[in-house]
Amino acid sequence: MKYVVVTGGVLSGLGKGITASSIGVLLKSAGLRVTCVKIDPYLNCDAGTMSPFEHGEVYVLDDGGEVDLDLGNYERFLDISLTKDNNITTGKVYQSVIERERRGDYLGKTVQVIPHITNEIQEWIERVADTPSDGSGEIPDACVIELGGTVGDIESAPFIEALRQFQFRVGEENICFVHVSLVPVMGPVGEQKTKPTQHTVKELRGLGIIPDILVCRSEHPLDTETRQKLAAFCHVSPEAVVSAHDVSNIYRIPILLEEQGVSEVLAKEIGFDLPKSRPLLDDWIAMANTVDNLEEVIKIAMVGKYTGLSDSYLSVIKALQHSSYEVNRKLEINWIESESLDEKMLKEDPEKYSEAWDVLKSADGILVPGGFGVRGIEGKIKAAEYARVNKVPFLGVCLGLQIATIEFCRNVLGMENANSTEFDENTKQPAVVFMPEISKTHMGGTMRLGTKPTPFLVEDCKIKRLYGNKSYVDERHRHRYEVNPELISQIENAGLIYVGKDETGQRCEIMELNNHPYYVGTQYHPEFKSRPGRPSPPFLGLLMAATGLEI
Repeated sequence: MKYVVVTGGVLSGLGKGITASSIGVLLKSAGLRVTCVKIDPYLNCDAGTMSPFEHGEVYVLDDGGEVDLDLGNYERFLDISLTKDNNITTGKVYQSVIERERRGDYLGKTVQVIPHITNEIQEWIERVADTPSDGSGEIPDACVIELGGTVGDIESAPFIEALRQFQFRVGEENICFVHVSLVPVMGPVGEQKTKPTQHTVKELRGLGIIPDILVCRSEHPLDTETRQKLAAFCHVSPEAVVSAHDVSNIYRIPILLEEQGVSEVLAKEIGFDLPKSRPLLDDWIAMANTVDNLEEVIKIAMVGKYTGLSDSYLSVIKALQHSSYEVNRKLEINWIESESLDEKMLKEDPEKYSEAWDVLKSADGILVPGGFGVRGIEGKIKAAEYARVNKVPFLGVCLGLQIATIEFCRNVLGMENANSTEFDENTKQPAVVFMPEISKTHMGGTMRLGTKPTPFLVEDCKIKRLYGNKSYVDERHRHRYEVNPELISQIENAGLIYVGKDETGQRCEIMELNNHPYYVGTQYHPEFKSRPGRPSPPFLGLLMAATGLEI
């Protein structure tokens, strides 16, 4: 097994996840089977209870793992399916060690960070690295490990120590350390400063890890002088100092690393052969060129409550982008804070209200993504009503399906007080209800999570055609509430059809409105399985309808 460890210094948010994913692409293009591990040094057992404002979206895996959004980057870049064990957190590691201690597994020893925590981390990495992830059932050849946070953080110290020991456990010829750092530009002359990188490398070396490759984030390409200075002071060869400057789109990053000889350095460090022909890289170059050459704009209104932080909807944005490439359009996402569409806003801030409605009305398609909590719900219901009445292509994901159902019950079935028990526990007309088997006392990991089959119940409909007329689909879930089963026949008789339900035939999974260009909702989250070149069918349908294409 070959290992590539990606660490970061100076500050967080430099793009370690994209760097790790891009290195994975280079390894895969050389014919290696690749898997990934993300280490998050926080104490949470998983990302499920974290606010999207603080940590970005919660990414859901096939096995129901609620994990860091970087695992989404790995899956999309490498076209693999990971498990919850591919995301290691301090909480998970300590929980495992404490459970062992309670069982008496340590035979009366004093349980300590070294060796017990560090051994647990190393064993965990080895176990996960041996788990097939590309659908072939074959054990991977290489594992890319990303350590979250910044070197020097007190909480990442046990992981740094575990990785220091790990290099001797697996053999130094089988592991390569990549350090991502910042090269800021200061002063009127625009000089690239190397001192922050020198300091972070000095700290890393002091902890026993010597980086083999330096990936330097900067706005513009590294000067030759800067590259030589970093090589001299950070004790790496000049060809291993890589400039990770800003590029026109994300698909250019693996190509950028390839052009600077990163594949050759990796091949030398961990010992594998580079084939003469690497068609995967040709595909990436073609995709990057396609993205850069899109001209005709398509406008999608995204009606959500976390619109101030685009990472909250990262997978949704990616699914829209993948679909836009397929219909040959340049995507323009117009964010709308859902509260701004609510009539209450007309009194509080008429200008904001008017602006939000102008944006909604100018959109080619409307998307209401998933979310939790009552804030902004009435605005989302207004957006769904506008799309339904005015025949504007609409996609509702998870909560989006639920609010479309509430809107339909209110305005078509005449149930004025229709609501979800999530927003009003005592509603007299519950259109959306709490699922009976879900815990009301614990928040983490208690939702309906992970991949579940959804059989189609109709012979033909738009969404079934988009899925290639399959008899069922497998998609990932993350929800606590569902459409009230008692209202289904009433809703369907009025023209909103639940064309897909779960295997029991009770739970509504996919809805589609009759006599509408595209009015679709999914209880599952199709964005998690969208891939470049293989976009998610519900998202593709939205963009096809928005461009006037026949589905």
